[in-house]
Amino acid sequence: MPGGSEWILILLVVLLFFGGRKIPDLMRGIGRGVREFNDAKTNVKNEIEAGMSDKDKKEQEAKIQQAQVSPMQAQATPMQAQPTQMQTELPK
Repeated sequence: MPGGSEWILILLVVLLFFGGRKIPDLMRGIGRGVREFNDAKTNVKNEIEAGMSDKDKKEQEAKIQQAQVSPMQAQATPMQAQPTQMQTELPK
């Protein structure tokens, strides 16, 4: 990490290299770049969170549908079991 005197030297080199008039434009460009990066980072984070919540909703809907189908299957099972018992009793 550069110290205080090293930062001053870096700023002087930048001032000499770009000149006093171009530094504000350079800083505006850097600010826009940082802002765009933060916006993109926020968008990606929101998309990931939305995808995760969609996945959770789909899993919950599947569980609800499975719970609704299970009682119907429970009622259907005894009805199916009775004819098989009758079939086994007939040949006797």
